[in-house]
Amino acid sequence: MCRNIKTLFNFDPPATEEEVRAASLQFVRKLSGFQSPSKANEEAFERAIREVAAAAHTLLDSLVTNADPKNREIELERARERNAKRFGGGGA
Repeated sequence: MCRNIKTLFNFDPPATEEEVRAASLQFVRKLSGFQSPSKANEEAFERAIREVAAAAHTLLDSLVTNADPKNREIELERARERNAKRFGGGGA
């Protein structure tokens, strides 16, 4: 799994359009093996990002849970703490 793709479901506030696009971009980069496409592949690359983002929105809108939404600030702090333990230092 691509480490840069973050969980987007069940957060308060919900995932933004930018977050969904960023995850879609990372997914397409991973599949294609390109950090950025050549001019010849640029259109296909951008189309794939749009299609993956649309599929991600469909998925996120369809999922249900009984769990309370996660607070973004609390989850960010927990991630920083995990990183500090794993890598040492501030983790930021």
